[in-house]
Amino acid sequence: MLEFVSTLLSPMALFWLVALIIFGIAEAATVGLVSIWFAAGALVALIAAGLNAAIWLQIVLFLVVSGVMLALLRPFFRRVVQPKRVRTNADRNIGRQALVTEEINNLTETGAVKLSGVIWTARAVDGEIIPVDAVITVVRIEGAKVWVTPAEKTAAIS
Repeated sequence: MLEFVSTLLSPMALFWLVALIIFGIAEAATVGLVSIWFAAGALVALIAAGLNAAIWLQIVLFLVVSGVMLALLRPFFRRVVQPKRVRTNADRNIGRQALVTEEINNLTETGAVKLSGVIWTARAVDGEIIPVDAVITVVRIEGAKVWVTPAEKTAAIS
């Protein structure tokens, strides 16, 4: 047991311990399953260093464990951990025309349109001010906000 503890103070064991800590901090900072795989590899290499394994074996263990964890477990965790995108019918409104109910002004962050019977917060794609009662075309939707352009500009492009 004393020999195991003394080998944990070897330069390579300290290297793997520092690597493990750095990978752990990086994972905590990103929270995106970025470096947890390398932390696992560093842990296995640290254990190997504690057992007096050769340096080449420590490096091979680090690379193999990190690579296997990355290749096999990352796709699984991405499916489980990442939230699934909830599809809505809002995308069907892209390309549709609507009526401005509140002047659209990106600088003052005001603007609303009535689209399919629903009032949406609106912003102009090119930043121009669009007056009340103007007809617009929906270009894209981001959350609960529609990005629009005046309908006559859309008609001119077509």
